[in-house]
Amino acid sequence: MSDELRRIVAIDDPYLLLREVTTRLADAQQEVTELARLRRRVVQDLHAQGLSYAQIAAKAGLSRGRIHQIRHTGPAPEGAFLGRGSVTVATPLRRDDERGRTVVAVDDVSSGKRLEELARSYGLDVTSEHVPVTGAIDLDRDGLVVVCGPRMSQEMWDTYAQDPVLAWERAEDGPWTVVDRKAGLVHRSGQDSAPARPYDVGYLGRLPRPDGQGTLLAIAGIHTQGSLGVVQLLTNDLNTLWGQVGDQRFSTLVGVEYDPDTSEPLSAELLCPLYRHDEVTSV
Repeated sequence: MSDELRRIVAIDDPYLLLREVTTRLADAQQEVTELARLRRRVVQDLHAQGLSYAQIAAKAGLSRGRIHQIRHTGPAPEGAFLGRGSVTVATPLRRDDERGRTVVAVDDVSSGKRLEELARSYGLDVTSEHVPVTGAIDLDRDGLVVVCGPRMSQEMWDTYAQDPVLAWERAEDGPWTVVDRKAGLVHRSGQDSAPARPYDVGYLGRLPRPDGQGTLLAIAGIHTQGSLGVVQLLTNDLNTLWGQVGDQRFSTLVGVEYDPDTSEPLSAELLCPLYRHDEVTSV
């Protein structure tokens, strides 16, 4: 019996005991899920290196059937791209100056819900919250996925500024753009071009938290359709993204063609490489 279990068993107050047991069970389930994910990842990595299941089994002291079962069951390793154990999906609130009230954009709601569904499909516990209209949000937490551009939050502005390659900049004629400083390219939304067209640019990156004790996943579009396109890319290609950057810091841009009537993405494709921040210097 572990020390933690002994502590819980010794609690006399039945209500406190009930609360402690419930909390511990939730924590234990998260640990079991993440251990199963890690185990499957190890088997997949060893198999990808050229080892047969029989060889892995022999070296690990397990049966070949057990190794094969591990490889094909349990939570997929790529779920760790979003977080471990639990994630919090944050989407922005907006201010309707004409009506004097706080609102949410339909596209932001869709992005948030689809991210929550994606995370749950990988066995992650999910909570949601809003970035208030003031933009104030505590970023020094594990498992954050924030759908919010730099214009709506000073905290997120400061976070995006840590990107050594991609920068949010306002063009001389007013609209916001994203500059790929390594490639020397300026990416602009089709809504802000002449003639206008149903095309937007989305940003996806894993960036450092303000406290330097971890990272957060940041998603933003020049307009809301860009965020929706990033979420579609994650839904369709999470395994590929995980294989290229794992849980390391990175950033990339996504070009999004969308239906002008519904804002639904019709295609979402990378506009640049997945820049690994440990492999580049500020440019």
